[in-house]
Amino acid sequence: MINPMRQIFRYVLFLFLITILLTGAGALIQSITDTNLPLKDILFLSSLFSVNSIVTLIIFFRGQSREPDSQTMHTLVAISLKFLLDMVLALVWLIISKKTSPASVFLFFVIYLTLTLFTLFVILKILRNSSLQKL
Repeated sequence: MINPMRQIFRYVLFLFLITILLTGAGALIQSITDTNLPLKDILFLSSLFSVNSIVTLIIFFRGQSREPDSQTMHTLVAISLKFLLDMVLALVWLIISKKTSPASVFLFFVIYLTLTLFTLFVILKILRNSSLQKL
């Protein structure tokens, strides 16, 4: 069994790599095309979604070291908190900051989808492996 802290570190490092790739891809697309997206918007969104994912993974992995009833509750709390934090970020980004241009909305949902899928794949992989280990 791999140490939970080592697993968290490994996935956070991979998340950091994905964030760098998203930012680099955004900068490359910005330089090739004539989109009006500042690089600071790309950095802002990727870093906030990364922080949301890190918080989710920490809560989830904390629950994996507990008894089975607590594992379920930690998993539900982690996923629910991610959903709520992402919705608050959507509220701030789209309504309060008035970033409603098609390019801005597209950027938001591409980064959201990428980092949410990463988080869900990690959670599903860990849950699948832990259920197989119990058999």
